[in-house]
Amino acid sequence: MNVVLSKLRLGLLVVVVTTTNALAQKVSVGYDKSAEFSNYASYTWGEPALPPKRPLLYASIIGSIDYELKAKGLKRVDSNGDLILIPAGGMEFGLSSAAGMPTMPSYGGAPPAIDATMWSGASGPSNLTSSYVPEGTLVLSFVDRQSNKIIWAGTVRQKLEVENKKRSLELIDKAIAKLLKQYPPQKK
Repeated sequence: MNVVLSKLRLGLLVVVVTTTNALAQKVSVGYDKSAEFSNYASYTWGEPALPPKRPLLYASIIGSIDYELKAKGLKRVDSNGDLILIPAGGMEFGLSSAAGMPTMPSYGGAPPAIDATMWSGASGPSNLTSSYVPEGTLVLSFVDRQSNKIIWAGTVRQKLEVENKKRSLELIDKAIAKLLKQYPPQKK
């Protein structure tokens, strides 16, 4: 009887832990329904308006995004990519700019626009206007370089472990993978 109870408890614990981890990542995505995502083969990172406050964390996040996009067949180029990627957000408890990520690109020209008549899904993050972020937040926008329009934008929020930086980096990698699983969007 004790063995059965122990197995039942262990099974319940696994379900609770799995459910908790699945709920920890919150993803929302929006995209331009008229965009032909198969036309995009390369991307360039928008330069941060300010140097990142945590350059190692910033480099880790960029590396994780590069890895996921390479697996999807996109090639990173130094300039003139089909897409310009713009990251924003905060990666620790505290201010929304904790990771020192840019909120505006410095690649020149007017800020990219969203064509509201052709947009589907989430409109973007709402918590970046507050000064306190109780979880890591990454906002990633894909801008069509030719039209200067945002064609895809996603937000992922992940609770981080303040005491265990290595575990937090693992959680960030998983959150990025979950976010980019939705790029390109599956048209219905």
